Parts: sequence; structure tokens; C-alpha cells
Amino acid sequence: MRPLEGTLVVALEHAVAAPLATRHLADLGARVVKVERPGVGDFARGYDRSVHGQASYFVWLNRGKESVELDLKDEADRALLTSVVDRADVVVQNLLPGAVERLGLDAETLRARRPELVHCSISGYGPDGPYAAKKAYDLLVQCESGLLSVTGPAEEPAKVGISVVDIATGMYAYSGVLAALLRRARTGDGATLHVSMLDAIGEWMMQPTYLSVYGGHPFVRTGARHASIAPYGPFATADGTVFLGVQSDREWAVLCRDVLGEPQFVEDERFARNPERVQHQAEIRELIERCFADRPAEQVLAALESAGIACARLRSTEEFFHHPQLEARGRWRDVGTPNGAVRALLPPASFSDVDAVMGDVPALGAHTAALRSEFGEPGRARR
Repeated sequence: MRPLEGTLVVALEHAVAAPLATRHLADLGARVVKVERPGVGDFARGYDRSVHGQASYFVWLNRGKESVELDLKDEADRALLTSVVDRADVVVQNLLPGAVERLGLDAETLRARRPELVHCSISGYGPDGPYAAKKAYDLLVQCESGLLSVTGPAEEPAKVGISVVDIATGMYAYSGVLAALLRRARTGDGATLHVSMLDAIGEWMMQPTYLSVYGGHPFVRTGARHASIAPYGPFATADGTVFLGVQSDREWAVLCRDVLGEPQFVEDERFARNPERVQHQAEIRELIERCFADRPAEQVLAALESAGIACARLRSTEEFFHHPQLEARGRWRDVGTPNGAVRALLPPASFSDVDAVMGDVPALGAHTAALRSEFGEPGRARR
């Protein structure tokens, strides 16, 4: 039995953050009823057509859910949704600021009737304050949080290549809902949760913020290198690039003696301790790349592995899709979509005594008729 079997989740969601949270709940066995706009659906359905003609975001984030088309301005559809919510354990929403209040689907209204409900709202900047009504998208919150200022090469800031703010927000919403369900199992009390994108990525931004605020100087962008640990990043070899990471002074000594063949640099005052190594990154890069210049990447990686120095090769997304470690561990499963099966990764947190079951990606409105029948409107079945 999966951990959340028997748990009913109503998802008033679109885009990334809330769908990620509820998809993880679905992977754990929850029944997730995804409410979509008639004829249009979650606007993430239209982001691209890369996966058998379907959007990569939607396929990734919505497996295992039931899609129902409801017009929340229609009295009958609102009544149906109320019937579903009255049996729900969890409501997750990331509609525009003020929308759930206008619809009577806010936490205060719903929990006044059902105190045991877990209600989780996701927003850009939180429910109050000067930014409360401001629209928020991933890149824009990367800007507001300072993330853009610490990402990329020294010459120009760059956005993170994935929807990192949405992902952080979705994961905090997911963990918050799980914590609320755990507390409810002990006390019977529900919860009102609010997760903002700025708060979520703000937690992730604290190390560079501390570094610059308390360090007394602006954060310096370092591209693929680490701003506060050295050596840590890419280094050229005879036929490509390898990445390595040295986390301690002991590892620096091992690197110098056993890989670079330069033991004299172990106690060099410029390199002996990490703060000084960071200050002399350019010299370290020159030293390491000089030692790697006539050695192929595979040979360098083998030497680093043998010495116990963490290392990696730079892979493309296509190469990741066929990563030998994931293949060897059987981490892929086929998941159905309206236009054909796709390979999907198993959830990162796997239960050793529970078979992983990942549901299919729903077509728009595929479950509307069944939901109307189940919750008392058999005469109005559509699609």
C-alpha cells in the first residue's frame, strides 16, 4: 500500500510549482483531482509540443492525476467542486492573487466549515506586503531574489537553466502538506499553509547572501566554478573538459601529490587553505590545466577516481536520459500519455517495501464525466 492511498487532493493549479507538489502526492498514492478550465486547461499544456506533440512541462508534472473541466464561474460547476472539496483531505492552489477569495475557496472559508482540511496556497510574494498582488514567474523571482546576480560568468548574469524557483516552491509546498497530514493524524487538526516563491528561493539564497553581506564585498559570479570553494569546477584536458571538486585541505594535498604530481603546492601559502585557494583561483586553474594538458579526459577521470577526488564529465540532457547509473539501477518506467508512452524517472524517495506505481498523464477533461457521476451530477456528464 502506498503511503497516501485514501487521501483526496483537490488541485486548483497551473504552470509548475503547485503541479509539482501535487504530482509528488499522486506518486505517493493520493487521488489528485486537477481542476482545469473547459476547453483550455492548465496553460502549461501549451508551452511546447516536444513530447509526442504535448508539452514537456505538462507531461513531467501531471502524471497520476484526474483531469476535470470545471467552469468555476458556473453555479452548477461550483456546486460540484464544493461537493468534492467537502470530501477532500487537501486543497492546493496557485491561482492569481485574490482568485480563491472571490470564489470562496480560500483557507478561511473552507476551514471554517471543515477545520480538518489541509489548505496550501502558493503565490509569488506572499499573502500580504507591497508585492502581494504582483504577478510572479520563475525568471522574475530569480531577479528579485538576487539569484540572477550570482549566476553566470563575471561579464553577464544568467538565469538558471531550469525552473528552479518553481521547483523549490513546489517542494516546500509538498513537504509542508506532508507535515500537515502527519500532524493531523496525531491531533485531528488541519492546517493553513502558504508558500511564496520568494520565500522558497530565498532560503536557497542564504549562503551567497551571508557571504556578501557579512563578508563585506559583493558576490562575484564565477560561471561554472564555485565562488567560495577551490578548486571546484571545469578544467581543460588534452581532448575535453573534466569537472572536479576539492572539499577539504586534505583532498587538496591528495590532488597535488597523487594526481598532479606537484607535492610542493600542498603547503604553498597561496593554496594550503581553502580561503586562500579561492583568492588564487586563476593560478590554481593554470596549475591544474598545465598538468592535464597532455592527458586525455578519460585518463584524468580515472586518476581522480583512483585518488578519491570527486569528479564528473559534462553530459548533455540526451546523455543524461541514457545515464549508465540510472539504467543500471532500473530507475526508469514507462508512463502513458494521450499521445503515447514516455519514460519517466521513479520518484527520488523510494520505499523499499512498496512497489512504485506512476499513473498516466491525463487528457484534458478525461475524468469529468466520472467525477460528475460520483459526486452527484450523472445527468450533466460531459466528455
